[in-house]
Amino acid sequence: MALLYRAELNPTKLELLNTWLPDRPWYQGPAVPDLRRVVSYRFDDPEGEVGIETLIVQDGDGPLHQVPLTYRGAPLDSHERWLVGTSEHSVLGLRYVYDACGDPVYASVLACTIVTGAGQAEEFLEVDGRLERRDPAMSVRGSGAPGADAPRIVAVAGVDDGDPTLFRAGSLELAVVRILDRVREADAPNLTGSWDGQPAALLLAYAR
Repeated sequence: MALLYRAELNPTKLELLNTWLPDRPWYQGPAVPDLRRVVSYRFDDPEGEVGIETLIVQDGDGPLHQVPLTYRGAPLDSHERWLVGTSEHSVLGLRYVYDACGDPVYASVLACTIVTGAGQAEEFLEVDGRLERRDPAMSVRGSGAPGADAPRIVAVAGVDDGDPTLFRAGSLELAVVRILDRVREADAPNLTGSWDGQPAALLLAYAR
């Protein structure tokens, strides 16, 4: 379950990405972007400590960029390379925002989702002390089988920050597609997603 709040962020997620994204080697767009959120999906951290959200963003009519992020209440040791920035959350306080491809919690949840055929987290909005379920903006699904054994992941290594971004996570190599410019296929366990206006499922990530 992903618990959301009616809250303000300063700076906003898009403001952080407008500064951070142009320095990525896989970015395709203007030097000073004006990004908009197209859609997003969330995963659930079983420990309830780390927020996990993937944004799909676009500048004008340019390509769709997939940006998985993790949100933490304290800095992640030795992960400065993956820090997108910090933001003040009006409910939760200071949040450290990371490129999730360097975060072992994201790697673990992504691997589990792919291997077990799971989907995105259910989203609940806290309103006046009660929880209201919110319909997800998009649908994602792993290609694996329920009950399959997912690897235990405690660290991420060997990151190749291209498109796709490749990294070692336990016994798997995970790949996160960055530019969603076409329908791709993967002859491997994978994660796909679709949303209103994008009826054909797009390849988002895969494992090998």
